[in-house]
Amino acid sequence: MTRRKDTRIPGWWKEALAEDRDWLQGIVQSAVQEVLESEMDECLQAGKHERTAGRLGYRSGYYERTLVTRVGKLELQVPQDRAGRFSTEVFERYPRSEKALVLALAEMYLQGVSTRKVKAVTEELCGHSFSASSISRINAKLDAELAAFMRRPLEEAYPYVIVDARYEKVREGGVVQSQAVLIALGINGDGRRCVLAVERANRESHSSWRDFLVGLKERGLHGVEFVVSDDHPGLKKALAELLPEAVWQRCYVPFLRNALDHLPRKADDDCLTELRWLYDRHDLAEARRDLAAWLGKWQAKYPKLCDWAEENIEETFAFYRLPRQHHKHLKSTNMLERINQELKRRTHVVRIFPNEASCLRLVWALAIEIHEDWIEGTRYLNMEVLREHKKEQLRLTEAAG
Repeated sequence: MTRRKDTRIPGWWKEALAEDRDWLQGIVQSAVQEVLESEMDECLQAGKHERTAGRLGYRSGYYERTLVTRVGKLELQVPQDRAGRFSTEVFERYPRSEKALVLALAEMYLQGVSTRKVKAVTEELCGHSFSASSISRINAKLDAELAAFMRRPLEEAYPYVIVDARYEKVREGGVVQSQAVLIALGINGDGRRCVLAVERANRESHSSWRDFLVGLKERGLHGVEFVVSDDHPGLKKALAELLPEAVWQRCYVPFLRNALDHLPRKADDDCLTELRWLYDRHDLAEARRDLAAWLGKWQAKYPKLCDWAEENIEETFAFYRLPRQHHKHLKSTNMLERINQELKRRTHVVRIFPNEASCLRLVWALAIEIHEDWIEGTRYLNMEVLREHKKEQLRLTEAAG
C-alpha cells in the first residue's frame, strides 16, 4: 500500500520561522535577486561569462536598490549593462499591491479603528512610520495610477465575459458594513484573460449592476457573445438590458448548491452526484437525454428537487453551445477564483477597511497585478476553436434552411 507523503509544515520549522523573521526575509531576498539576474540574462540573451553568437551586450556591474515587502526591506543588487538597455519590472509592478496593503493598514492606525497594533505592523512591513500627510501624498499618486487603468478604453472585443461580486467589511460613519465589490473579467480574441472592471457598491442590486455594466459599455465594451454569472435577479435583469446579444450562462456551482434546499437532510448522495455528471457530457443533446433519465430515476423519491431542476437547469446548460474545449472554463465563474483567493488572503490582514477609498485601492492594485500576469502569461483559451465552431454552426444553419 502506497503511503501518502506528509506535506504539513513540521512544528520545528514554524517555531524557527517565528523566532527568526530575518530567515524568511533572506529567502525572499535571494529569490528576488535571482529574478533580477534572470531578467538580465534574458535581456542580453546570455548568462554571465557565457560565449554565444546571439549575445546582445555585456554586463557592467550593479547598483544598490531597496524593495519594501511584507517580510521587510530587501537590499538588492540590480545588474547593469554597458549600453543601458536593461530595465527591470520588479520595482514597478510588485510594490504596487504591497503599497496598497501597507497604506490600508496605516490608514487604520491613523483613524484609530484598529485593535491589533496596526502601527507596529506597518512599521515592521516597511521599516518606517507614517504620518497623515505622507499617506495622503502617496495615496493621491497611487489612486491616480490605479484609476487610469480601471477607466481605460476597452478597444478590443471580448467574446467571453465573467461577472461576479464579493463582499468586504468597510467602516463608514463609525458603522462597519459589508460592501459589494463588483468584478468583470473578459477573454479577448487572443484567448487571454483580462480584468475589465472592479468597482465598489453598497450592495448587489439591479441599479448597482446596471451602473457597473453601463460603465463598461461607455468605455467601449463590445463583441460580447457569452456571459457567465450567478443568478442574482438584479444582475440577470441588467445583463438582459445592456448585453441582450450575449448568451447567458448561469454558473452551475451555486445551482448544485441550491439543489440542497430541495432535498431532505438525509438524501441519497447518488442523486446529486448524478446531477453533477450532467455537466460533463459531450454536447447538449447528450446532457438532455441523461437529464430525462435522471428525472425518471429520482422523480418518485425526490419530486420537489426534480420539479425545481427541470424548471431551472436549462440556464446552466448554455455552455454546451460553445466548442467542447471551452466547456470546463465557461460553465462556471471559477475563472474569478484566482482574484477572490488573492483578495481574501490580503484583505484578511486588514479585516475592516477604514473607508471606501482604502478598500478600493487594495482591490484595484491586486486586480491590476493579476491582469498583468495574465496578459504576459500563456493563452488561457484557443479562440481559433471558437471561430471554427461559429463557421460550422453557420454552415449547418444554411444547409438546414
